[in-house]
Amino acid sequence: SQDFGEYDPQASKTGLHPDQWDHGKLDIVSDITAIPQADASFDAILCTEVLEHVPDALAALNEFHRLLNPGGRLLLTVPFVSFTHFAPYHFSTGFSRYYFELHLKNLGFKIDEIYLNGNFFELLAQEVRRARDVADKYTDRRLSFFDKRALKMVINLLGKLGDSDRGSSELACYGVFVEATRGD
Repeated sequence: SQDFGEYDPQASKTGLHPDQWDHGKLDIVSDITAIPQADASFDAILCTEVLEHVPDALAALNEFHRLLNPGGRLLLTVPFVSFTHFAPYHFSTGFSRYYFELHLKNLGFKIDEIYLNGNFFELLAQEVRRARDVADKYTDRRLSFFDKRALKMVINLLGKLGDSDRGSSELACYGVFVEATRGD
């Protein structure tokens, strides 16, 4: 596993983030755009929910291309929408499928699959669920019983709409999953 190993949840209280963070056992600690490994030295790279924390995501994708063997697999997950978290290491609010369709092709990858996780209604319900915590942190107002009931009703309605969804993920979703293969 690779990480830059710098995030400290106690250093910043900006945005939404966990109170604790465990980097685990890291094999490589480095800048993701300059990983100290030889060209074409990996058969696969898995990068999950990282690119929004990188100042230059395109440079990171270029580095993945350099590191992969021809025919090597790249598996990515990124948020479509992302509120500030892991500050000050939050540089992008999300990515669309079109970002990867353009840039991975230009870098010499073949996209095997792009999967959009969730849909507009599920995403909206997720954010309405966060309203209580966000209100607690960023306002002086506490939600009343009736406020909480209203939020619950909105969440229930969004759940019903999400259950009958017919493709609203093209507008918004939780995230984008990408499987790609490095060309020769």
